[in-house]
Amino acid sequence: MTNLATLTIADARELLRAGEVTSRQITEDCLAAIGEAQALNAFVTVTADKALAMAEAADGRREAGDDSDLLGIPLGIKDLYCTEGVKSQAASKILDGFTPPYESTVTAQLWEAGAVMLGKLNMDEFAMGSSNEHSVYGPCVSPWRRSGDATPIVPGGSSGGSAAAVAADLCLGATGTDTGGSIREPAAFTGTVGIKPTYGRCSRWGIVVFASSLDQAGPFAKTVRDAAILLKAMAGHDPKDSTSADLAVPDFERALAGDLRGKRIGLPREYREGLGAEVEALWVRGAEMLRDAGAETVEISLPHTKYALPVYYIIAPAEASSNLARYDGVRYGYRAELDQGDGVIEMYEKTRAEGFGAEVRRRVMIGAYVLSAGYYDAYYLRAQKVRGLIRRDFKQAFAEVDAILAPTTPSPAFGLGEMQGDPVAMYLQDVFTVTVNLAGLPGISVPVGVSGTGLPLGLQLIGRPWDEAGLLDAAFALEQRAGFTARPERWW
Repeated sequence: MTNLATLTIADARELLRAGEVTSRQITEDCLAAIGEAQALNAFVTVTADKALAMAEAADGRREAGDDSDLLGIPLGIKDLYCTEGVKSQAASKILDGFTPPYESTVTAQLWEAGAVMLGKLNMDEFAMGSSNEHSVYGPCVSPWRRSGDATPIVPGGSSGGSAAAVAADLCLGATGTDTGGSIREPAAFTGTVGIKPTYGRCSRWGIVVFASSLDQAGPFAKTVRDAAILLKAMAGHDPKDSTSADLAVPDFERALAGDLRGKRIGLPREYREGLGAEVEALWVRGAEMLRDAGAETVEISLPHTKYALPVYYIIAPAEASSNLARYDGVRYGYRAELDQGDGVIEMYEKTRAEGFGAEVRRRVMIGAYVLSAGYYDAYYLRAQKVRGLIRRDFKQAFAEVDAILAPTTPSPAFGLGEMQGDPVAMYLQDVFTVTVNLAGLPGISVPVGVSGTGLPLGLQLIGRPWDEAGLLDAAFALEQRAGFTARPERWW
């Protein structure tokens, strides 16, 4: 039988229901694949014993008549999610040794649905990054390589471990989080599907916070159908999260028809600026695919797009600066060694200086600056006003269209270390994704083509608030017509 780790969730579900395979068999193949993929550094904690026990429990539930969609499906979990009894470090030295005594709401729902936990996945420290190079575990490496070039490629960030693990068939699906593109950008870089739902669709409780008004949980998967299956289990109201929406969760998989007749898809003219030729050509082809599915495409304007990156890099660091103030070395995690005579202030200063990586320190300092008394009005307050204008742009656009098609990233994935010396160039990787978070909208990246250097390219669809069902259906139509079947050549 083929390696079961290469299955999609939907295919594995059917084989499990037919009794042709067991969850334990799939889990064993995934664990073997993880063991052979150390060079990727995607999994940073492997919970093999726990995974096998959960798989056997799932097989027992199935024998007793349970037929749940995710029953027995092995998943990887981003290190940002708190998992009871399993190290959850947010890829930061400052959380060294932290083992939560509780489970995040999203992972608790996945385990209740019968999913199996394979382990924790690499990420940028505190979800701050676009390349997964800012991690206490070391960088994660994409399973993809440029044609004829052995240069290691980044998987994108911050959910790089999740994207790399799904792309390399180490797990059948994975969880991620998206604050400014941290699901969609890695999905585009690795040829996987990643959806960021509407802000409030999934609970944030038990997920280590970066920016409270922007963070949102979501899944990585091999197909749009798999993403729909995962999202249904992850979504739902949570009384423990005041930002969680008390709305019914639709059956997202049932909405997948791929027939877009009568639908209007917007193409924002502002997104052409700074776009590479390959990605622009892909965008044009993507629009043709949606028209082939019956949709009408229309040009729209999102005039405040040019302000999105500066607004994001004011609001997100400001919220991060506030949220990360709790890491002081007193109650849990890393504490610096002190010199004789050092007091509590020195303990705070040394612990935070040693515990936070360079990118986190950079954003905390930016955030503290824009929130300071002399600059609050000039920066933070003004950014919040412009954020309102960006929201209004989308509201006006969605009065005319049902969804928006846009590039996910301005270019294919880049090599490890190629942008390390230029933080601004790195931040520009988020130029097409941050608007979605600022407006609280759902967005999904779908693999559509391959670059001239052999790397995957994705397109992004943006939907109306709470219309993940319609968004997934449009993504399904795009996926069907793109026919993306490229796989990374195994080098690890």
